[in-house]
Amino acid sequence: MSKKNKGRKDGVVAENRRARHDYAVEETFEAGLALVGTEVKSLREGQANIAESYVSPEGGELWLINADIPEYAFGNRFNHEPRRKRKLLMHRREIDRLTQARERRGMTIVPLKMYFNGKGIVKLLIGLAKGKKAHDKRETEKKRDWQRQKARLLRQSR
Repeated sequence: MSKKNKGRKDGVVAENRRARHDYAVEETFEAGLALVGTEVKSLREGQANIAESYVSPEGGELWLINADIPEYAFGNRFNHEPRRKRKLLMHRREIDRLTQARERRGMTIVPLKMYFNGKGIVKLLIGLAKGKKAHDKRETEKKRDWQRQKARLLRQSR
């Protein structure tokens, strides 16, 4: 692993695993984040939580709200606020598309994964999603269980 990324090999800092359970993700987008120095240093240590966060369009821009990036241990007085609003950096066309889908079709913009790309820049994978009902969640679980069972049976028959 590189010196820059002490987290996982693929550069993932935080993952919202609950999102794929609660939402049916139809389309994904990659967004940059406007961060301060101590936030990036804290992310390089592999510390972040986006499980309770969400994306909200405000004033023609997209904002990541309630994402937790803990304070950097050596940041002293220049440290950042852990749960501050963070601006997402995307093309205007993508922002308009996401905003319209949210307003017209009642969809949700969900953060899925925060990671470092190949150039060492922090990116956020966001998904345009529709909320699942309880019966949809059960159906998804049944399909997943059946796939596991089918794979197990195929392995045993060999």
